[in-house]
Amino acid sequence: MQTRTLGRRGLTVSVIGYGAMGTATGYGPADDTESIAAIRRAHELGVTHFDTAEMYGWGQGEQLLGHALAPIRDHVTIATKFGFTAPGFAPNSSPDHVREVVDNSLRNLGIDVIDVLYQHINDPAVPVEEVVGVMGELVETGKVKYLGLSNTDADNIRRAHAVHPISVLQAEYSILAHDSEPFLPVIEELGIGFVAYSPLARGFLSGAVKPRTEYAADDFRQRVGWWAPENFDANIEIVDQLTELATQKGATLSQLALAWLLSKKDYIVPIPGSRNPSRVTQNIAAADLTLTAEDLDVIDRIAPKGGIGSRW
Repeated sequence: MQTRTLGRRGLTVSVIGYGAMGTATGYGPADDTESIAAIRRAHELGVTHFDTAEMYGWGQGEQLLGHALAPIRDHVTIATKFGFTAPGFAPNSSPDHVREVVDNSLRNLGIDVIDVLYQHINDPAVPVEEVVGVMGELVETGKVKYLGLSNTDADNIRRAHAVHPISVLQAEYSILAHDSEPFLPVIEELGIGFVAYSPLARGFLSGAVKPRTEYAADDFRQRVGWWAPENFDANIEIVDQLTELATQKGATLSQLALAWLLSKKDYIVPIPGSRNPSRVTQNIAAADLTLTAEDLDVIDRIAPKGGIGSRW
């Protein structure tokens, strides 16, 4: 698989990564055995970048990913995140909490160094300069290699980067979610890479979308506006048109959605996260799908402003 460089400090990863949130939370019950098989299948097909976070099962997701990657640790990069307090998901980036979470993450993952450490969400109680200062200390002590920010804004990106080089911004980005596009000029200016989470729009672009009523009560999609009854049919119409284009290209909807992201900028790396090995195989094949300028124009006409309704 081809690689892409994120930031200016040497972080190089596969053009498609793997997002492990669904192995521990958010998308209904998971089978650990199948999840581990999916993670290892991704690596077999060339994926070298794997993403998790403390809040994904409050350590369980990190433990599962660490176990799955243990035999191949030296051949992959592992990213994790801090920034919340269990169980209420309150933002917490106080210096002592950051240090504590990083030590816990190292133990959970069974590794000596975290390749990419993200602040998961901005904490209004702690200036980002202070947060990144602590993160920079962790780089100096050898616990972390590269720094990233997630779910933040352009001002925080600039302020953080002035304290310590930021290699990656992680944000939601897909054909249905365009909220992060205003950040692209900023990260281009600063030489920061972009990791796109939920590149398949939380499953809406997976080719297997279902109405909200068919998901469990604690499924994250219960709170996503695309599934709201007043928006669902309009978004299905978008999906149907995209699927028609994908079929014309000899591809699946998910492959079209991932190829769209890869075509946007050469510093964007999507991290789809299927727990099914066969779907992982299908997603990774998107790296070989080339979209023409005409294809991109068609997609822009189908979903010029993304999906109908909010992504939350």
